[in-house]
Amino acid sequence: MAVGLSNGRHAADEEARAEVDVLNSRLEKTTQLTKKIQVCLGRLEATGKSVRDVSGPLTGETKKLQTLGNNIDAVIAAIERLRQPADSKNDEEAIIRQGPEKAGLSNYLNSIKRLNKALENMKTSNLRANQQTMADLQRLIKSGNTQLENSFDKMLRAETPRSIEPLNYITKNNPFPLLTQDKISRLSLMNSYVSGNSLAENPLIKIYADVRGQYLSQTLVNLAYASVNTAKKKSPDAIYRAGTNGIGMYAQAMEGLFLAEYDNLCNIFMRQDWGPAFQMTCQAPLAELARTIRELNNHIKAHLSTDCYLAYEVTEIMSNLSNNIEERTGELKTTLAAALKPVRETGKLSLAELLEDTKRKVGGIQALPSDGSPVPIVSETMQRLQTMVDFLRPISSIMISLGDGGWRSAAAANTSMDGIPSLASFDIGADGKEIFAHYCTDTIDGLMSALEQKARVLMKGKSLLGVFLANSVTIIERMIRDSDLKPLLEGKLNGLDSWRKKAKAFYSEACKDVSMHLFDVIHTNRTQRPPSGSSESASILKGLSSKDKDSIKAKFQIFNASFDELVSRHKTYSMEREVRHMLSKDMQQMLEPLYNRFWDRYHEIDKGKGKYVKYDKSSIAAVFLSLY
Repeated sequence: MAVGLSNGRHAADEEARAEVDVLNSRLEKTTQLTKKIQVCLGRLEATGKSVRDVSGPLTGETKKLQTLGNNIDAVIAAIERLRQPADSKNDEEAIIRQGPEKAGLSNYLNSIKRLNKALENMKTSNLRANQQTMADLQRLIKSGNTQLENSFDKMLRAETPRSIEPLNYITKNNPFPLLTQDKISRLSLMNSYVSGNSLAENPLIKIYADVRGQYLSQTLVNLAYASVNTAKKKSPDAIYRAGTNGIGMYAQAMEGLFLAEYDNLCNIFMRQDWGPAFQMTCQAPLAELARTIRELNNHIKAHLSTDCYLAYEVTEIMSNLSNNIEERTGELKTTLAAALKPVRETGKLSLAELLEDTKRKVGGIQALPSDGSPVPIVSETMQRLQTMVDFLRPISSIMISLGDGGWRSAAAANTSMDGIPSLASFDIGADGKEIFAHYCTDTIDGLMSALEQKARVLMKGKSLLGVFLANSVTIIERMIRDSDLKPLLEGKLNGLDSWRKKAKAFYSEACKDVSMHLFDVIHTNRTQRPPSGSSESASILKGLSSKDKDSIKAKFQIFNASFDELVSRHKTYSMEREVRHMLSKDMQQMLEPLYNRFWDRYHEIDKGKGKYVKYDKSSIAAVFLSLY
């Protein structure tokens, strides 16, 4: 059994040795194979190095060739792009030749834009080969722009009537017509292209101004003629009345038309073009307005005393027009100010001229009424002041510019006032009313002074002078009291009170002369005072000498004659009701107390026979009452 175990172990060892020999054999083969692989790798490395040394220059050349190829491709593409406008020129030319009406406005504008872009690209390339194509494109673009301008003109003229009747819109309070929205959209589209491609002025602005300016002028021309014609006088002495001239309707129509036109052009043109386009469009009708105002001014200067009020009315109307248009548009103020200037200057000069004219008319009077009745110049002057109240707004503005009392100096009246008065200057506050009141009092004082100076030369007797001045004062007061002058001049007529007192003083001179015959001498050194009462006259006469009695008789006789003459003359005077009452009362208050006293003392001089004492107290009182 031991031998068996030994043989089995020996066999296992032999088997293990055999496996080891196999492994060793395989290891040796692997080692040999590894050596061969290393030799191959060495050879491969050497070969790769050789390949790299050979392929390096080839790779650089290949990259250069690739770059050159790309550049050639880009040049070819650029040439194709440059050739494209030339190739499409015929297509664009066909569209341009059709015009915007047939080709369609959008298609037409896109075609011109493409031509512009192509021309810009060609100018950038600056290739000599493209010079002819560039010239053709420029010709096409110019033709396209011209046709576009013509289309703008044609469309605008088709939409614009020759004129409209402005009174139909004014009287019915309807807005003036605007361009239709469809036409505005198309015109605006044309302008959008033209204004974006115009190096100088936008030519469409001039086209618009020519077409629409003519329409505005034709629409307003009849109102301009009407303004001049309505100024013509049927009667040379007729005073202008507010609103009777057509200038108000003219200005109202102009304002409506201008503002409607401003709305039109604001919807068509760019914002920076609104002002120039509006100014240019309104140029022709504004020139006609300036001509109309010059003609009105010539008429006013020829009839200044009666038509100066038209100058005031035109000043206010045109100033309101200017302010309203400027408020909406910011334009035309300077142009309207220049148009208004002649009439505004005439209005300023009229204030001083009217004062001088009043003095000249009084100075030219050759004869005054022999009965002391007033002359027409008084009521004419007051009527002028009454009429001025209707134009107080513009007159106030003019007077404020002259300054209080500025009308007294011709130099001040010539002070330039080029600008249009603002709305603030037409605010008739206390200052404007105060200055106008001063002008009225200056006018009245100048009139009364001139009348007094003339009356002193032409009238005989201070009584007549007093009646004449008192009548004039009364008429002035009445015309103030019964008109809108009353609130303006209330409390400012101290000058008239002075003239009234002066008139009463002149008239009282004759009464004083008569009253001198009623004065006597009273001896205060006598021991016994004359008795009073019914026996006073007889007692006094007893104490008089014959010479004194004769003197009393003479005084009665002279008084009777002078008093009768005074009464007779008083009744022949033409007096206003207030004047007759005032002067009669003054005469009675001055003479009646003196006569009654004199009569009480000396009426017994003729013992009731009436030879010397013509009037008793009751009879002379009745005479005084008959004077009222």
